[in-house]
Amino acid sequence: MTPLWLIPVLPLLGSAFNGFFGKRAGKGVVSAVAVGTVALSFILSLVAFFAMQGAAGHRLEATYYEWMATGGLSVPFGLVVDPLSGTMMLVITGIGALIHLYSVGYMHEDEGYARFFCYLNLFVFFMLMLVMGSSLPLLFVGWEGVGLCSYLLIGFYFETDYAPAAGLKAFLFNRVGDLGVAIGMMALFGMFGTLTVSGILTQAGHLSPEAGWGLLTFATLMLFVGATGKSAQIPLYLWLPDAMAGPTPVSALIHAATMVTSGIYLICRLAPLFSLTPHTLTVIAWVGGATALFAATIGLVQRDIKKVLAYSTVSQLGYMFLGLGSAGYAAGFFHVFTHAWFKALLFLGAGSVIHAMHHEQDLFRMGGLKSKLPITFVTMLLATIAIMGFPPFSGFFSKDEILYLAYLKNPALWAIGVLGACCTSFYMWRLMALAFWGEPRDHHAFEHAHESPWTMTAPLAVLAVGAVFAGFWGIPKAFGGSFAIEGFLAPALTFGQSHGAHAGHHEGPAWLLAGISTTLGIASGAFGWWMYKDGLAKGEALGAKLPGLHVVLLNKYFVDEAVEAYLLRPVRWFGNLMWKLVDVILIDGIGVNLPGALTRVAGDFTALFQTGRVRNYALTMGLGALLLLYVFLK
Repeated sequence: MTPLWLIPVLPLLGSAFNGFFGKRAGKGVVSAVAVGTVALSFILSLVAFFAMQGAAGHRLEATYYEWMATGGLSVPFGLVVDPLSGTMMLVITGIGALIHLYSVGYMHEDEGYARFFCYLNLFVFFMLMLVMGSSLPLLFVGWEGVGLCSYLLIGFYFETDYAPAAGLKAFLFNRVGDLGVAIGMMALFGMFGTLTVSGILTQAGHLSPEAGWGLLTFATLMLFVGATGKSAQIPLYLWLPDAMAGPTPVSALIHAATMVTSGIYLICRLAPLFSLTPHTLTVIAWVGGATALFAATIGLVQRDIKKVLAYSTVSQLGYMFLGLGSAGYAAGFFHVFTHAWFKALLFLGAGSVIHAMHHEQDLFRMGGLKSKLPITFVTMLLATIAIMGFPPFSGFFSKDEILYLAYLKNPALWAIGVLGACCTSFYMWRLMALAFWGEPRDHHAFEHAHESPWTMTAPLAVLAVGAVFAGFWGIPKAFGGSFAIEGFLAPALTFGQSHGAHAGHHEGPAWLLAGISTTLGIASGAFGWWMYKDGLAKGEALGAKLPGLHVVLLNKYFVDEAVEAYLLRPVRWFGNLMWKLVDVILIDGIGVNLPGALTRVAGDFTALFQTGRVRNYALTMGLGALLLLYVFLK
């Protein structure tokens, strides 16, 4: 069997080569190394994936050495391939390789070509470490690493003002979540005395669910805080829309297929723990449902094509958490899998449109592009049908399984999910209508628009196949299927549990619920297409009838402004106060500068007596001797 360590190391070697030698080696060599190392890593992941299925317990584990050992803590450096990590490995390296190939055409004229692929390869390495790590500390190394790479890639255009600011915003928001992960890890170590995933889950298999808010509930809530940061949930979602400042391939790889799903992966990896904390699951479900609807409403009126997809990503991640919170770990992860195909396709398709329009991203300046970009149009159309949940495209099966489980948990959650799905369908067909139908609104850009090169369109075609057919891996039991993905993931999702896999409940009106959500979704999409297929007039008229709502949605509920006014500005004021009062006055002024000033004054005063005349010195010595005699004889 191929050594597991080679799978993440190959992209790391590609990153190192392009970082140190890429600029001198030339773009051809950089492309071959960047794409080749990830493609080879995909092949090795495929080999490990099939070997895992034939292994005992559907699990391959390799421990290479003892990484950390102090006191009662012993953390090995080990890698694990099981159904959960194996599927993520294929998504990371497979879709990652397609995005790397797409980037060859998209970034070809950029001066930072080698630097871009250095960062992109490094991201793949850290993402693989995150999903393959056999312990929480090693997972956390990957977790922090993808945060670093996200900062580098979002701020790639460092000459601008907006990109570094967006990268810093992503970095800081993720640090808040990372603190939650660190606290959760410490709480788990306090409970179980180990930080290996297998050790924690094996011990957890003997516990009973917590009835109240115990230590385990606290630990899982802290881990969920980390998940809200990395996976952009309320209240830590604000970084992801601004992350569109990076190149479009970055949006496709990091913010659609891999990094933003890290929080879902973390919860699935520790699913037996979360099953013991029903209060945490309830929190996860409501936060996910609220995020799904909240972000979807913002996407209704955005003009930037990438911002629409960014808020769509936040919303779709909310659906994944809604599934997890409804105890549907397989359903939530299934949506991770299907979403990776159609959302990566949508982002890359948007990049093809932007490339054709000479980097124009405003939907209000597009129009009529379906004749100019036929491949991009058809593939994005398929992805739009998939994300709206139209049967039998991939998004239908994963979305409606989540909505069904949400209904079983609480019908209100189902209603929230359906409203979010209607918004999704509306804004996606609005996007398609504004970009591809109607008359061109920028005739100069339209005249020069042309289909992207094959390095960009070939990945679109491959991703379109996944967007159409990926859902057949998990036809839910409620719809007459076997939900094969649930059985496939069971060895990972129930690891260490003595009672075996959890069987889902399917006694609800599944077909009726799916029929309602699908019908409303189709109606919403048709309305969005009709509203904008002939231009902006109907949409502007509707906005004029609801000016208050339109302004609120266009300005994203003024959350950024509220954060600036009530959080960042007071923190800056307090920081400036502490700087002036503590640093400048107390530390620098009294602690450092005052003693120096007193020393200088004393020195200057003493210098007055340095006359160079012996009789003055003799007189001073005599007076000093008399003073001493007076003191001691008094």
